[in-house]
Amino acid sequence: MTHPSDDDFDLEGDTLHEECGVFGILGHSDASTLTALGLHALQHRGQEAAGIVSFDGRQFYQEKRMGLVGDHYTDPALLAKLPGTMSIGHTRYSTTGEVALRNVQPLFAELEAGGIAIAHNGNFTNGLTLRKQIIATGAICQSTSDTEVVLHLIARSRHSSTTDRFIDAIRQMEGGYAMLALTRTKLIAARDPVGIRPLVMGELDGKPIFCSETCALDIIGAKYIRDVENGEVIICEIQPDGSISIEERKMARKAPERPCLFEYVYFARPDSMVSGRSVYKARKHAGMNLAKEAPVEADVVVPVPDGGTPAAIGFAQQSGIPFELGIIRNHYVGRTFIEPTQQIRAFGVRLKHSANRAEIAGKRVVLIDDSIVRGTTSVKIVQMIRDAGATEVHIRVASPMIYHSDYYGIDTPDPDKLLANQYHDIESMCRFIGADSLAFLSIDGLYEAVGGEKRNNAAPQFTDHYFTGEYPTHLTDLNGRSNNDPKQVSLLKEAG
Repeated sequence: MTHPSDDDFDLEGDTLHEECGVFGILGHSDASTLTALGLHALQHRGQEAAGIVSFDGRQFYQEKRMGLVGDHYTDPALLAKLPGTMSIGHTRYSTTGEVALRNVQPLFAELEAGGIAIAHNGNFTNGLTLRKQIIATGAICQSTSDTEVVLHLIARSRHSSTTDRFIDAIRQMEGGYAMLALTRTKLIAARDPVGIRPLVMGELDGKPIFCSETCALDIIGAKYIRDVENGEVIICEIQPDGSISIEERKMARKAPERPCLFEYVYFARPDSMVSGRSVYKARKHAGMNLAKEAPVEADVVVPVPDGGTPAAIGFAQQSGIPFELGIIRNHYVGRTFIEPTQQIRAFGVRLKHSANRAEIAGKRVVLIDDSIVRGTTSVKIVQMIRDAGATEVHIRVASPMIYHSDYYGIDTPDPDKLLANQYHDIESMCRFIGADSLAFLSIDGLYEAVGGEKRNNAAPQFTDHYFTGEYPTHLTDLNGRSNNDPKQVSLLKEAG
């Protein structure tokens, strides 16, 4: 296989891109401000765009912006345009549909029963199939987001109440999702039947909150109540006397919850709790198990920042090898930092990472990373460590090899672009990367780190298809695709 050129070393292309984050609150006088703060805490889940919808008892208000939450929603003038005591918000990385303002959530629609706004994290594996069906019956789609399909299904439902229409719609959707809906009186939260995507319930000043991760509760001083159960729908409604009722609807035949393992490996913030488990502890234990499974003689343990840091701490503690920050990350480099010319590409990862030569020179280094996708960034980092004077560079990865694509909200490269599918054995991967040795955590090692038990192959406790190829739901869009199906969702390309 030919060695990649500098054009292949895209800083954004060698990663599993973030999903999305949702936040909603009902009955609080500072609803939109709190939503903006919650989205700020969830910024790691999507940096392309953010939106907030509020309701003041008379009408809905909507603001959508491309870019980071902090670039827009810290402006008091903007927040003043979002009055009311109820709001939902969304921070986005696109997994379906192009990057365009029309796709920024929450999406809003005028229905017979009144207005409704919807935001969700995740992906529907039958979204394109349903979109094709509703367009064939005369529907007009204004976005390429699969969230819009839910709005059409709600509008078409024959149930009388908004709640029943919403439940009727989501029961037709397949895949992994955490969804919030806002009506004139209600905040509705729903989680997919498998529990792939996370969603938690909190409380501030007696008012209900729903968000993707507990870190969004922490930033506003809210109390964590519980996780929304897989397949559950929770309806919070403001009553005429101002009180808030809470109704819980659960599936009659509830399947075991199978949260996404990559929430623990990569996506969730380390200070969050996902399905009752500390993300930081899971990553640290993964590093400890990695040290047990793939020990190496070395002088220093160095994390690839920032994702590899908790695992590196665990590896160092288990192995007894000193932990040092041998790579310093520049947090102020964005995607639009500079035009990516050939000369700039040649800088490689040095735009984002710099070697701490004082802790590396003359030493045998163990590099700890949370995952390896294409491996092209690893090539650059290994070379950077060698240039800083390391005598040996050993890579240890705190998750198994990634073989398969994701269809539940994680934007993964095509399978043939994944490192694990380009080489037949660890030795050839290691030669490509340029390391002295390479090892990945086993699937059982990761399961034990997160849940305390090995993988139950008959009934896996987590969603792990990217490692194993075992998908927890139907993949209707993928399996039903034919030569006659459209190759793109939309014919319209926005300018800008």
